[in-house]
Amino acid sequence: QVQLVESGGGLVQPGGSLRLSCAASGFTFSTYWMYWVRQAPGKGLEWVSYINAGGISTYYSDSVKGRFTISRDNSKNTLYLEMNSLKPEDTAIYYCNVHVPGPVPVDYWGQGTQVTVSS
Repeated sequence: QVQLVESGGGLVQPGGSLRLSCAASGFTFSTYWMYWVRQAPGKGLEWVSYINAGGISTYYSDSVKGRFTISRDNSKNTLYLEMNSLKPEDTAIYYCNVHVPGPVPVDYWGQGTQVTVSS
């Protein structure tokens, strides 16, 4: 079955960096667009970034553009999010997501990894 396992979160000071990873299994990773989504305390889900199957096209929300970089290694079935110049407002649980289209579309989510930006 589909599994997404995020890692790499933690506590970091403002201006610091973190690299999140999402290990995928149970589906043909290299054929799907992948997404990073976050949820800050008391707020709804925010789409942070996505990357196409081949890793060529990327999208970033305005809130992270220029600071975050999404990438993937299809040989390792792994999605990454490099986060630089972190701000307190980046504090959130970060999830990776894959949307599988079909007669019954399904969204799969990892368990999330906590990122806390605080001095």
